[in-house]
Amino acid sequence: MSKYSLFGKFTVQEGKRDLLADILVEAAESMKDLKECEAYIVSTSENEPDAVYVYETWENEQAHQASLSLEATQTLISRAKPIITGMERISTLQTVGGKGI
Repeated sequence: MSKYSLFGKFTVQEGKRDLLADILVEAAESMKDLKECEAYIVSTSENEPDAVYVYETWENEQAHQASLSLEATQTLISRAKPIITGMERISTLQTVGGKGI
């Protein structure tokens, strides 16, 4: 088993971290019926008040790319864009197994 996973960091305008985290949790909820999306975890760090981290695991890279064109995804992206000041892909991973996969 090999899955496509991404680990990324979003930096936001000062004081907007919780708003972005809420939007990204909505994104996770919008994908709960998408079997190709196996994990979508939104996290914050007490050491970085303006950062939100996302860990995603997908059936494959094509499934991830297809998700970006969904209407729900596009709507959430349009809500998030104005408060995002930076994005960093920390790593693209090949997940080989573990709990929850």
